[in-house]
Amino acid sequence: MTIQSAFANLTSALRPMYDMREAANIGHLLMEHITGLGKLDRIVHKDMDLTPPWEARYNEGLEQLLAGRPIQHITGKSWFYGMELIVNDQVLIPRPETEELVEWVLLDHPSQPALRLLDIGTGSGCIPIALKKHWPSADIWAMDVSPGALSVAGRNAQMQHTPINFVQQDVLEPKAAALLPCLNIIISNPPYIPEKEKADMAVNVQHFEPSAALFVPDNDPLLFYRRIGQLAMERLDPGGKLYFEIHEDYGPEVKAELEKQRFHDVILKKDMFGKNRMVRASKA
Repeated sequence: MTIQSAFANLTSALRPMYDMREAANIGHLLMEHITGLGKLDRIVHKDMDLTPPWEARYNEGLEQLLAGRPIQHITGKSWFYGMELIVNDQVLIPRPETEELVEWVLLDHPSQPALRLLDIGTGSGCIPIALKKHWPSADIWAMDVSPGALSVAGRNAQMQHTPINFVQQDVLEPKAAALLPCLNIIISNPPYIPEKEKADMAVNVQHFEPSAALFVPDNDPLLFYRRIGQLAMERLDPGGKLYFEIHEDYGPEVKAELEKQRFHDVILKKDMFGKNRMVRASKA
């Protein structure tokens, strides 16, 4: 099997699961992971036969992809805001919408301020690491309930040379706020998908990403927004800001909940696809 025929076979096998462009992107990522050759080198050497070790890894990778395993779990890495990060099944794979949330925070504070901020439910650490890259003087904290996630986040912070204060704590616990300093910014991409939507989600999300980071009870979809809003009222300095990534169907409800908690200037923001996916609120 040549490099060219392997890629063609791979993308064809993935077409029932992905559109043509995504199947090709996944194919390129797997072929580079297997061979160590970039796209241009693979074009130049398209008639090269796969070595036996390459072919074994190819067959294993294809089998995992057809079972729904994300390509990022196979390669062990993902890209976020121009950074290569380690990912595995302990953390959510960073997504473009979250990059937009980071961009909003940075645009609101263009002078690289020496602020103190907290990311709640940090997962891979993508949010605080991206912010620390741009704000080296900031004192950045990150919280997660999962020791596995914090292990990944710590490795990413070390790899990116971005010192972060990591805290293992369940934000739903009443004592969570007592462990934190006073803050200028709180940012969070918390669990927000009702359990009833789980069955309609892609296999790679259902079975390979951590459920605790995704799903909330059907009868309380605002659980984390309400609790984080309460914590923000306790720990944010006057004038401090709270940023959320949100479920596109619950924008007005999240806005109303924050206004009920006496935040002001609560703003819903649309993502690149025109969906309500972010909220910003200020403490008086």
